[in-house]
Amino acid sequence: MSRKRVAVYLIITAVIILFWLVFSPPRWWLNLTKSVDLSNPVATGEQLVSEYNCRRCHRIGGGGSLKAPDLAGVTERLDDVSLRLWLHNPKAIKGNTPMPNFHLSDSEIEAIVAYLQRLDTSASSGRKN
Repeated sequence: MSRKRVAVYLIITAVIILFWLVFSPPRWWLNLTKSVDLSNPVATGEQLVSEYNCRRCHRIGGGGSLKAPDLAGVTERLDDVSLRLWLHNPKAIKGNTPMPNFHLSDSEIEAIVAYLQRLDTSASSGRKN
């Protein structure tokens, strides 16, 4: 096999791997490249909700749109596993959902869940008073 042919195969292989990592990244790759600091998960989750523009579709903490479900009380309506699965891959839970897969890392999911839990805890304690 000539060197040119080997070089072409290596380039094609590299392009295929690159497309795979970009368009269908495995969990280990997401955790490696999109890890976030969880020293203050609530603040990190709030920042991620803003970065991913979740309020463009959802009402969260009293602000946002109602194109998608209001997330007030979501941590009380869904168990921890279901909520994490939605954030991990929405279409795996409900195939026709318009919610995109943001390819969140495990730490991003934990931060967003912590933020939503804090909002729900604050809202439920406000209702009791």
